[in-house]
Amino acid sequence: MSLEHEAPNLYFDTHFNVEAAKILPGEYYVSKREMLLVTVLGSCVAACIWDSRAQVGGMNHFMLPDLAVDKKGEMGESGRYGVYAMELLVNQLLKLGAKKANLRAKVFGGGNVMKGFQNFDVGQRNSTFVKEFLTTERIPLVAEDLLDVWPRKVYFFTQSGKVLVKKLKSMHNDTIFKREIEYRSKLRNTQVSGDVELF
Repeated sequence: MSLEHEAPNLYFDTHFNVEAAKILPGEYYVSKREMLLVTVLGSCVAACIWDSRAQVGGMNHFMLPDLAVDKKGEMGESGRYGVYAMELLVNQLLKLGAKKANLRAKVFGGGNVMKGFQNFDVGQRNSTFVKEFLTTERIPLVAEDLLDVWPRKVYFFTQSGKVLVKKLKSMHNDTIFKREIEYRSKLRNTQVSGDVELF
């Protein structure tokens, strides 16, 4: 079973007058038409990647499942999952006509918002991972809003690469925290199988 899957929550956003998809933890979405991709992030990270020439863009929403570092100081299976989540997004962009040399990225999230997990630096590790991945793959990072203590709501327009970010400084419920804790628990009990390679 794949840990990442295409977001099924499609709707029409009346405020922006555009088709939209809501991206939950463990989901991604890629589109060749102008769409609005929306997610709410706590300690998870979302990468918004697009090719403005091919007019294709996508977003994922992921977290490293296990924060244990091996004897060499590497993240092991944790990093392997992060690579899988990112490569899945990039591969889908390439399948829809994007050129790797034209990809640009904006990344968000990694907030220190999960009560009881402050000692593990969940957001910090997710943020560090996504930036290192982009550097390794030579995908320019043109904007970021990472770390801090606030959850964020992110709006990404797939063709233009425009992003709007709203810091959620007053939350009326704990839905985001419950989603991330459930998602993290599921990741820790599921192994990534198979490899995804960039082409």
